[in-house]
Amino acid sequence: MLKIGLTGGIATGKSTVSRLFRERGIPIIDADLIARKVIEPEGKAIEGVKAAFPKCFDGDLLNRPALGREIFHDETKRQQLNQLMHPAIREEMKEQMRTYETAGEPVVIFDIPLLFEGTMLDLVDYSVVVYCREEIQLMRLMERNG
Repeated sequence: MLKIGLTGGIATGKSTVSRLFRERGIPIIDADLIARKVIEPEGKAIEGVKAAFPKCFDGDLLNRPALGREIFHDETKRQQLNQLMHPAIREEMKEQMRTYETAGEPVVIFDIPLLFEGTMLDLVDYSVVVYCREEIQLMRLMERNG
C-alpha cells in the first residue's frame, strides 16, 4: 500500500485537496479527527490529559478553549500535551492504516497538518505539501475565522 502524507499550513487549501482525494475514493486518515477522538470520554489519551490538565475539563468533557489558553504561551505545557496525545494518535492512525491495508486499498492519504514538525513522518512513503501565496492564506483565514 502506498502511504501519502498530506500537509500544509492553516488556510492553504489542504482540506480542499483532502476532499478531492476522498471524492476519488481514496481513504483519508485525518490526524485532526483522531486527535479529537483520543480525548473524548473513553478515548486512548483522555486519562493522561485529564490528569495533567484537570482545570481544562468539565466532568469528562474537555474544554478546548481552556486547554488552548493553558498551552498557548507555555511551550513546556504544549510539549507535555503532545507527549500525552501523540502516541495515542499514532496508534489510532496505524490501526486505521491496517484496516485499509486488509481491505486491499492500494493508496491511503494521511492528512497531518504538522507532518514535518511532528513525529509521524515515518508513517508515510511520500509527502504532498499544499501551499498558497501568503496574501491568499491570510484572506482565507480572516474569512474563515471572522
